[in-house]
Parts: sequence; structure tokens; C-alpha cells
Amino acid sequence: MTDQTEEQTTTVAAGEDSDITVKQAKPTVDETVKKLEKMSFSIWPPTQRTRDAVIKRLIETLSDKSVLSDRYGTVPADEAADVASRIEEDAFNAASASPVAANDDGIEILQCYSKEISKRMLDTVKSRSASSAASLTPDEKDGATTDSSAQDGESSTVEA
Repeated sequence: MTDQTEEQTTTVAAGEDSDITVKQAKPTVDETVKKLEKMSFSIWPPTQRTRDAVIKRLIETLSDKSVLSDRYGTVPADEAADVASRIEEDAFNAASASPVAANDDGIEILQCYSKEISKRMLDTVKSRSASSAASLTPDEKDGATTDSSAQDGESSTVEA
């Protein structure tokens, strides 16, 4: 095994009778470390492409069938697009303004952003659910149905 600071010698055939020796220097560990120190990797702020992907996922979550919609109902797709954009923008602004933003780590502020999105999404669907429950008629609140079998005199509720 050779030391990393040694040069590697390669012999290349150049014609029938002659050999050409080419010396290639291997990068040293120190050079590699210096290059890595110059590299910058930042996860905050997210790119516009990432933010758009978050909005798209929010729209899907709000308007498609999910665990959330099973409990609180779905949001119409056109309304979900507006709501999702507002949620993402508000969460981005809140995370950027948080004291966590002072740290240069990026991980903590990304977690703050994610929590803000989740909190705001849940608040939105809960408030929609509460407002739609308030607009139900008394019969709808009691669980009475208006399907054809109930109208024909058959009861669709079970009494204990």
C-alpha cells in the first residue's frame, strides 16, 4: 500500500518499443478536507420548488380522502389551493421570524416550519368542521336521514 502523498506512476504504451511514464498526483486528505470546508449545504430557506411541492401536498391532503378528511371532512379543490398557499406562506414567515432562525443549523428551523404547517392545517380543518356543524339543521345534527327508505316510513336509526 502506498502513502497518500506519493505520486502514482502509470506506464502507457506509445508505439511498439517505447513507454511513456505519466505521473498523476493523488489528492491528499488535507486537500479534500479544504474542499469540503469550502462547500456549503443549507436546508433553509427552502427553494421555491420545495415550497411549491409543500403546497401541492397540502392541497392533496386537504381535498382528498385521508385520515384528516375522515374526521373533519374535505375541502373543495379550488378552495384547498388558496388555503394551502396561505398556510405555507404563514408557516414560512412564522418560522423565519422565530428565535430558532438565529441558529445557522437549518434543521431546527425546518422542524419549526413543518410544525407550523401542521398546526395551521389542523386549525383550518377544525374551524371548517365547526362552522359546517353549526350550519347543520337540527335533524342533521341528530343523525336523522332523508334517504328514500326513511321517507317511506322505515326507520334507519337503531334504538337501544
